[in-house]
Amino acid sequence: MNKPCIICVAITGSLPTKANNPAVPITVTEQVESTQAAFEAGAVICHAHVRNDDQTPTSDPEKFSALKEELKKHCPGMIIQFSTGGRSGAGKERGGMLPLKPDMASLTVGSNNFPTRIYENSPQLVDWLAEEMHVNDVLPEIEAFDLSHIFKAAAMHKDGRLPKKPYVQFVMGVKNAMPVDKDVFDFYIKTTKRLLPNADWCAAGIGAGQYVVNEWCVSAGGHARTGLEDNVRLDKKTLAPSNAALVQRVTELCDKYERPVADFVQARNMLGLPNAV
Repeated sequence: MNKPCIICVAITGSLPTKANNPAVPITVTEQVESTQAAFEAGAVICHAHVRNDDQTPTSDPEKFSALKEELKKHCPGMIIQFSTGGRSGAGKERGGMLPLKPDMASLTVGSNNFPTRIYENSPQLVDWLAEEMHVNDVLPEIEAFDLSHIFKAAAMHKDGRLPKKPYVQFVMGVKNAMPVDKDVFDFYIKTTKRLLPNADWCAAGIGAGQYVVNEWCVSAGGHARTGLEDNVRLDKKTLAPSNAALVQRVTELCDKYERPVADFVQARNMLGLPNAV
């Protein structure tokens, strides 16, 4: 396989705090420094959440704006992907940053269980977020927490609600949702290729499943997501020192499977994104 592997770094998320790992970047300054190091290590997509000063999650567009401005300055060409996830806000508040026109934004197209709550994504909210992404020329990253989400995304692509080239991410390892299971992973790929033949795909493994899923992705010709949002450890006894260290593990897998690591120009071309301004 010689298809370049796009590496996404999920830098912060909504849950991990400095009590879990001091390396988790919270402030905009910390996020930019952590992302720049990850960019230099090989990541070309930054999946970003923002936090309040007390480390709680927020969907504050002003914080997203400040982060975007600094990332464009310090990581020129990197693909900026904002989260519209449900832990950071409710209803349309979750899409309040989309008029900032990031390159990409996450879009979960259905509901599922989380460890202690329901991750609710009503059809009405999904349609509204998809329309906001379309109006603002933002490429959705379809987050599939369940097999049905791939079918939903395919229906939305077919009827024009998701008109851009699809990019699908399988999320595996969230408690009460889809576990890290190789047979399921293989069926996800098969189903995506059948229903969305032009789509690119990647996957995220949560916690101890991160490195396992990284290797499955690289070896199967897909793209990979890593970062402190999903996993704060290198192993059971060792905290990850940085987002860059987790990115480095993926680049080593790319070497192992003789996959080149995509630079931002290649990644933008594969995803149908314009060249960086």
